[in-house]
Amino acid sequence: MAKIQMKNAIAELDGDEMTRVLWAVIKDKLLTPFIDLKTEYYDLGLKSRDDSADKITYEAAAAIKRLGVGVKCATITSNAARMEEYKLKALTPSPNAILRGELDGTIFRAPIFVKNIQCSVSNWKKPIVLGRHGYGDVYKNCEIKTPCAGKAELVFTGADGKEIRKTIMEMKGPGIIQGIHNLDSSIESFARSSFMYALDQKIDCWLGTKDTISKTYDGNFKAIFQRVFDEEFKDKFEKAGLSYFYTLIDDAVARIMKSEGGMLWSCKNYDGDVMSDMVASACGSLAMMTSVLVSPDGKFEYEASHGTVQKHYYRYLKGEKTSTNPVALIFAWTGALAKRAELDGTQELSDFAKKLEKTTLAVIEDGIMTGDLARLANPKAKQVVDSWQFIDAIAERL
Repeated sequence: MAKIQMKNAIAELDGDEMTRVLWAVIKDKLLTPFIDLKTEYYDLGLKSRDDSADKITYEAAAAIKRLGVGVKCATITSNAARMEEYKLKALTPSPNAILRGELDGTIFRAPIFVKNIQCSVSNWKKPIVLGRHGYGDVYKNCEIKTPCAGKAELVFTGADGKEIRKTIMEMKGPGIIQGIHNLDSSIESFARSSFMYALDQKIDCWLGTKDTISKTYDGNFKAIFQRVFDEEFKDKFEKAGLSYFYTLIDDAVARIMKSEGGMLWSCKNYDGDVMSDMVASACGSLAMMTSVLVSPDGKFEYEASHGTVQKHYYRYLKGEKTSTNPVALIFAWTGALAKRAELDGTQELSDFAKKLEKTTLAVIEDGIMTGDLARLANPKAKQVVDSWQFIDAIAERL
């Protein structure tokens, strides 16, 4: 059988632990037998990033900018335990935060629905799309563990040499300090991306922050969103019969739980991280969620929205074949391939991406699934399989 040809390459960003293992299986069983796969490979595994002092991560970001499309496996963000486990030279920042900062991107996530997995929130009838701001906040922070009593200050020195200084706290003993930031330009890009995506999907757009408490930081998100909406999108929304709705983040959470769904919920970086996991879990599994980082100039990076599945990886190292759900990893590849096909005008590649997605869901709907879905399936699963068996079932149908 002649393989499907690709005109241009995709930036391939490999990852860590169980998702790295399954990444290779997916390529071997579901992609390379059918596609003459063209990728530029970047190893974003934790040790590789540590060895290169994160140079590899910035090179991967540059490749996505140059090629227009990237696909990323899940990666570890280092902490003290990981530093000891992997014998790292230093604690490295989140690779996702670096990529989001370099691309100035907004992350859009949506649950993947199958007929035999019922949503935990019974009144959700339509998908809730999460728009997660991809820059700043705790993902690009600066932290200090203070050893004694003292004054904690927030200082800004302008390019003109003028200084703004505020006292955070007169600390009476040891403690911790965290500094976070954001940029008006990034928030503006986030707002535009959100409104454009809502128009494209024909859904209302919501934004929730905590401007009653964080009057300057969160208040800036609220003000910029409103300005961008009024100046650029208000008339377009009215013509499309859509609305933009702002409320406090805690009120947004309460309203979302009582809604039917069917909106784009734009969230600050951390809020979007947490809430996308909540929506994914309520709709079946963290592995049943698409995720794409979109830059303002139209560069796309597709990824799994979940982590590296650490516990399963340790079991795998002991020789066990785990029932890890690979659907989000598969959909990261299909999303990237479909976008590459769209940009290059290769219909055969586009058709293959759609067929792979449909085949993956058809296997689940026929009752063959991993353990996370089997616990939720109605009717009950016919066959609970490990990851390799699940991927083989898809390959056989392809």
